[in-house]
Amino acid sequence: MLASLLASLASGETLQAVRRARRMAIAYLLAGVAGLCGVGFLIGALYIFLSERYGSLATAIGFGVGFIVLAVVILLIHRLTAETRARRVAEQRKSDLTAMGIAAGIAALPTLMRSRIGLGALLAPAIAVAAYAIYRENKPGRGPGRFPGEPLG
Repeated sequence: MLASLLASLASGETLQAVRRARRMAIAYLLAGVAGLCGVGFLIGALYIFLSERYGSLATAIGFGVGFIVLAVVILLIHRLTAETRARRVAEQRKSDLTAMGIAAGIAALPTLMRSRIGLGALLAPAIAVAAYAIYRENKPGRGPGRFPGEPLG
C-alpha cells in the first residue's frame, strides 16, 4: 500500500487528483451560487405578483411569517434528529476504538511473545477467565441435579 502511494506521488497522479478535486469544488460552488440567485429572483417575482394582488403590506407580513415558520420547522427537524445523530456518532466512535484496540493488540502480539514477561501478560487474563468459568460451573450449592435459582430445601 505504501509502495503504491509513493508510486502515485512520484508519477504526479496525486497532483492531478488534487487539481480535479479543486476544479470540481469550484464548479459546484459556482453552480450553488447561481442556483441561490435563481431562487432569490423567483422569490422576488412571487413577492411582486402577490403584492399586486393583495397589497405590499399584507404580502410583506405573509412572507415574514412564512420564513419564520420555515425557520421553526427546520429547527424542530434538527432537534428531533439530533439524538439519532448523536447515537450514531457514539456507535461509530465505539466501533472505531474497538478496531484500534484490536489493531494495537495484534501489533503488540509479536513483541509480547518474544519475552517471558510478555507471554505471562498474555496468558494471565486467559487463565483468569478459565478459572472464573470453572468456578461458576462448580459453585457451592449447585449439585448435579439442581437448576440455577432453585431453592436448596
